[in-house]
Amino acid sequence: MAIGVWISLFVYFALMVAIGIYAMRKATSSSEDYMLGGRSLSPKVAALSAGASDMSGWLLLGLPGALFASGLGSAWIGIGLLVGAFFNWTLVAPRLREQTVHYGNAITIPSFLANRFPTQAMSLRTVSAIVIVIFFAVYTASGLVAGGKLFESAFSGIFNFGGLSDYAVGIVITLGVVLAYTVVGGFLAVSMTDFVQGCIMMLALVIMPAVVLFGEGGGGFAQASQTLNEVDPTLLSWTNGLTFIGWLSAVTWGLGYFGQPHIIVRFMAIRTLKEVPVARNIGMGWMAISLIGAVSLGIFGRAYAVRNGLNIEDPETIFIVLSNLLFHPLITGFLYAALLAAIMSTISSQLLVSSSSLTEDFYRLFLRKEASDRECVNVGRICVVLVGLVAAVIASDPNSQVLGLVSNAWAGFGSAFGPLIILSLMWQRTNGAGAIAGMVVGALTVIIWISLGWNGSFMGGPGVYEIIPGFIASMIAILVVSSVTADAGEYQHITR
Repeated sequence: MAIGVWISLFVYFALMVAIGIYAMRKATSSSEDYMLGGRSLSPKVAALSAGASDMSGWLLLGLPGALFASGLGSAWIGIGLLVGAFFNWTLVAPRLREQTVHYGNAITIPSFLANRFPTQAMSLRTVSAIVIVIFFAVYTASGLVAGGKLFESAFSGIFNFGGLSDYAVGIVITLGVVLAYTVVGGFLAVSMTDFVQGCIMMLALVIMPAVVLFGEGGGGFAQASQTLNEVDPTLLSWTNGLTFIGWLSAVTWGLGYFGQPHIIVRFMAIRTLKEVPVARNIGMGWMAISLIGAVSLGIFGRAYAVRNGLNIEDPETIFIVLSNLLFHPLITGFLYAALLAAIMSTISSQLLVSSSSLTEDFYRLFLRKEASDRECVNVGRICVVLVGLVAAVIASDPNSQVLGLVSNAWAGFGSAFGPLIILSLMWQRTNGAGAIAGMVVGALTVIIWISLGWNGSFMGGPGVYEIIPGFIASMIAILVVSSVTADAGEYQHITR
């Protein structure tokens, strides 16, 4: 491996750790500082932090891989996400920023729900914390799988640590760097590194497709289209071979946004309510550019591979293969850093949210009610490490698919929390009993749907993405249970 790649990666790793140390000095003196950055995020940091923590390794591995394998029909996932993100910023962000302060200055999603529905506070905090930790363990594992694939593809045969495979070494290094700055600097470190990582990701997704199309061996749009038509004309079709169920399963990824704790917690941390629209505009612009780049990389990367006789065994590694093939080592190192940025920005956010729930909604609630802020910060750091280790065990299978793990966890959160967040912010008759019912029904529906394999094949036809039944079942449960178990005392509490 060329020295230029190592230089770029070393600079990137050093920058992330330096930001963590800076954040430790600025915002780790209290639980609110460590877990929410003191609600001091500027619009640009909040926007790119939400985007970078959202997209993860699937943006540079999973989505381009899906486009590479099956063509433009897979781009509907990106379109659904773009629409979902817009409504999340428009409907949820301003209301959540305002109401989390109004209801007891809540610093986690479970604590907000507990304050919002006081008659079921204990049950809500417990159930939501369990859901967060379970699904985030899987979600975090997807990021570590992506890190393992990077090292396995890009650094094959270089590492030889105690018989560990390149894949295992990739997991260890990725998790190690993330833990270094997350444990030290907390939410502010995660958000600031997300901002830097978001800029790197977007730049990489502009550079890579441009070089693939117009660099040596690319041939431009016309040549790429001709090549794809010769391979399989359906690759350039948005609808050919796509059933209604397949299309619906793709676009409904957007529903998941309303229930992703690691994303919506950024809304809670924006400096002021007035700055939410600014953050939304920045975030949507970043997301549109990044998704267009990822789609272009996947589809035109397929054309480049065919024209130049490249054998891509795993479509999810197309970004890695082209990074190593087309660029000077210093640029290759930068592109690898972009992939690590996508991976690490999401892992760090997920670890911190899981840690916050374990600390505030378990440790402080059941074990040490009188725990000081300093003690909770230290417990939070320990929890970050523990959740990371569990995720590493889940990610140990090198045959895991990034997009598959992400889709399962995304659906779990979207179904368990999405309808509840929307209704708790926008429908005053939502009560604690309905909140618990919606959370449990949504999560269980997703788990059962996956267990029965109905996301792969349903009633003899194509599979139905588990977020569709999960989201619908959760919404119905909240509406029905809240309507038949109206709690007048709770209703008065929220309307005073």
